[in-house]
Amino acid sequence: MNIAQYLDSTYLKTPEQSGISHEETLQIDKDLAQVAIDHGIFAVMIRPDYVKEIKKYIQERNSNVAVGTVIGFHEGTYSIDEKLTEASKAIEDGADELDFVINYNAYIQGNTALVKEEFVKCTKLSLEHHKIAKWIIEIAALTDEQIADLTKSISNWAEESFPESDLSKIFVKSSTGFYETTGGKPNGATFEAIKIMLDHAGKLPVKAAGGVRTPEDAEKMINMGVKRIGTSSALALIKNESSSGGY
Repeated sequence: MNIAQYLDSTYLKTPEQSGISHEETLQIDKDLAQVAIDHGIFAVMIRPDYVKEIKKYIQERNSNVAVGTVIGFHEGTYSIDEKLTEASKAIEDGADELDFVINYNAYIQGNTALVKEEFVKCTKLSLEHHKIAKWIIEIAALTDEQIADLTKSISNWAEESFPESDLSKIFVKSSTGFYETTGGKPNGATFEAIKIMLDHAGKLPVKAAGGVRTPEDAEKMINMGVKRIGTSSALALIKNESSSGGY
């Protein structure tokens, strides 16, 4: 199996989080992009501040590696206007894919009207610019019942709001990789949660993010039906190695 074509090679730490400079972070992103170019990895997933420079880097090398970025990251509590503004800037800078953190706190509190509004408005912006929209539901913050319900809701909203030909461009994604859990609970994709998502996503593709650390796990996820895998260990996976990385 060619795992590389399913991978979003990911680095999402800010300079402040990692204790390094902007320039050093940019170099990490360039290295990430070069590995993706060299090994046929589908996409790199980076912070919005670095999209413009990494898109240029990839284009200069005549590569079709996609550039993805995160919106409303990582808490998801940005207002709709803030998410639209951040997404618009990322599109202007050359992002091919936008991974929005859904306002799962609003969903948990029962404000589904707000969650639906942000989903429709942000997805519409993405599709109008021929971009992929992925919606991170943060499974570690949800019960199994909530994972099923929110995934199903996103699927229903997508089918209500957009033509069937666009549904393949709207993903439901598991995790940010930054959610702090307790008691040793995983904060990324698990086989159990991904099965729930796949069972309720309808015609929407599913992306498993975080926690996929071995080639065997990646192949199992793909065989289950996921279309993309977000990982900070892309190179290890395609070299048939295991990783202890958190994402």
